[in-house]
Amino acid sequence: MQLTVWDWAVITAYFLINLGIGLWYKKRATGSTEEFFVSGRNVSWWLAGTSMVATTFAADTPLAVTGLVAAYGIAGNWLWWNLLLSNLLTVFFFARLWRRAGVVTDVEFAEIRYSGKPAAFLRGFRALYLGLPINCIILGWVNLAMVKILLIIFPGLQFPWLGITDPKLAALAIVFMIMLFTALVSTLAGLWGVLVTDLFQFVLKMGMVIILAYFSVKAVGGMGALREKLQAIDAAKGGHGSVLSFTPDIGSAWMPMITFCVYLGINWWATWYPGSEPGGGGFVAQRMLCAKDEKHSLLATLWFSIAHYALRPWPWILTALASMVLYPTLEDKESGFVMTIVDSSVFPPALAGLMIAAFAAAYMSTVATQLNWGASYLINDFYRRFLAKGRDEPHYVRASQIATLGLMVLSSVVTYYQTSISEAWKFLMAIGAGTGSVYILRWFWWRINAWSEVSAMAASFVISLALQYGFHLNSENPVHFAWTVMITVAGSSGIWLLVTWLTPPEDEQTLLAFYRRVRPNPALWGPVAGKAADIPMRHDGWNNLLDWFAGCVMIYLALFGTGKIIFGQIQTGVLFLMTAAVAGWVVYWDLNRRGWKVFEEETGGPVER
Repeated sequence: MQLTVWDWAVITAYFLINLGIGLWYKKRATGSTEEFFVSGRNVSWWLAGTSMVATTFAADTPLAVTGLVAAYGIAGNWLWWNLLLSNLLTVFFFARLWRRAGVVTDVEFAEIRYSGKPAAFLRGFRALYLGLPINCIILGWVNLAMVKILLIIFPGLQFPWLGITDPKLAALAIVFMIMLFTALVSTLAGLWGVLVTDLFQFVLKMGMVIILAYFSVKAVGGMGALREKLQAIDAAKGGHGSVLSFTPDIGSAWMPMITFCVYLGINWWATWYPGSEPGGGGFVAQRMLCAKDEKHSLLATLWFSIAHYALRPWPWILTALASMVLYPTLEDKESGFVMTIVDSSVFPPALAGLMIAAFAAAYMSTVATQLNWGASYLINDFYRRFLAKGRDEPHYVRASQIATLGLMVLSSVVTYYQTSISEAWKFLMAIGAGTGSVYILRWFWWRINAWSEVSAMAASFVISLALQYGFHLNSENPVHFAWTVMITVAGSSGIWLLVTWLTPPEDEQTLLAFYRRVRPNPALWGPVAGKAADIPMRHDGWNNLLDWFAGCVMIYLALFGTGKIIFGQIQTGVLFLMTAAVAGWVVYWDLNRRGWKVFEEETGGPVER
């Protein structure tokens, strides 16, 4: 791909806009760690929610979706579509609770829910575990996507004057420079800079992938020709199932039914995965914690779920399907997405600068969040808590900036040794299987203690690795993946439940303080709720369940209705969209009927509506 002066001007302007945003918010964000990590808890729902969407739209995401579609058809997206069920649990059951908790990170939660040395150990361990190895794996696959993109856009990339002749190493050097720039903006402006740049970046990258999908389908010959050529691919696979099916057929060559059932029946509630943690967590919890109040926290996560699942997937999927037709012999199927960009017969060269800027936006939005999120764990939950107590706020802000740069360097090393994006996705899902139930129940069942979480994490990790490396169940094989999840969930759930009953509950004062602060549904807090008679009991579980069900119907039918219309099934598509609208009205009606109460209203203080 040859870039013109105009292309370089567009790319330069993009980076300057990001730098300007960072400089604009520098003074506001660096006043304290609360401003740096949760924006002073004064963020509106639309900004927090859009930031979540932008964060989950990384440079790796369209490439991974392309690989999934090539391997398993459209139904392969159930690898992540199933996580909507978990996301909407967060919306209706946990968003308000997180905002009431008032912590800086979800890891800090450990020391308001549990007590003593076990709670301190859990907080410190999770801070290091999530902040370093897990965060570096995530950053690694995001970096890997950019490396793949650069190697396709600039084949034979080298910097001989620097002694770099390995193309992958040369691409990694460019990625490192972009990450350094991203870290600069993140260290300048903290979460404020991340949120506002995310808004700008999301508009840019979403616009460009829609344009790319249009030109990709046009290059195949239009939607009719695309359907015909994909049907020929189906026939070549033996005629069992279709690449265009939204759900797998019995005996499908594209996706085994056992894997689909695991996605829908187990994976979404039992597996920890960044951005879709059961009960909320990670950067999603960070956005809920930075919201103005409970209403903004709930709406932010609802908007994220709608945009993430219903609005965003089809441009990626259409480009992936077109790439299967255009490049049938391509060995690395994930790279098919980028091939449509560098192919001048598909994508107009005049838009090259804007598309490269869009990929930079996709990359930077995720990296900025991961760096800020990881630094929040390392500084707020480990350094400040255990190593350097009682320092002033500027000291901790400086430490956060140093931690951000350190994460950048470590993740670059991890990137060099990674090979597959979707494989890294499945690896994290597999080692996190079995922890979801404890993350959900810790809010609602008083008997859960710190050792419940510790044992769940340890058991999931050990069982999953034993299955993958001892019994050679390959997470890339969909059937093996399904069995890995089922066995890990069963084993780890049994272990943490046994540990819970064999260890004493948390002390009464800690449980009472948590119950008064967060005010969860009292159904499973019997002995504690009975001693907190001054806290009004809100038996809202069935209402939340109604909203969860209606929300799932709304978003899934909006997703599939849009797809039906795209593929020419107009009547079915319109029916799906109308039903989605009815389900959306049910959610709106119920939330307004119950009201948008915040903490102060229930305790006799000022009311905000």
